[in-house]
Amino acid sequence: MIRRWPAALGVNLLLGMPAVVPIWLLWFLAASWHNPEPTENDGMALWLVIIVPVVGLYTLLWCTANRALARRTSLAAQNYWLLSVTGTFLPTLTLIVLYP
Repeated sequence: MIRRWPAALGVNLLLGMPAVVPIWLLWFLAASWHNPEPTENDGMALWLVIIVPVVGLYTLLWCTANRALARRTSLAAQNYWLLSVTGTFLPTLTLIVLYP
């Protein structure tokens, strides 16, 4: 049984590195949904074809890894999931701060 939080944080930091791509894709979709580029006349269907598999596969990987790890930690459930989400978004937040 993993008793400390650094193992859970480390796994989610490692999972957060490839998470930059799906997070950016979701941000781009949200930013361009209501204010599309005037020259973009292909519509949003192409973006949805790209975003759904990428975000879906990453979410499946993230949920699978965290469910297995959550059972082995002694952290409370709400603390574990808060730590997991924070650890996953930390690489993206670091990139936003360092390269605005």
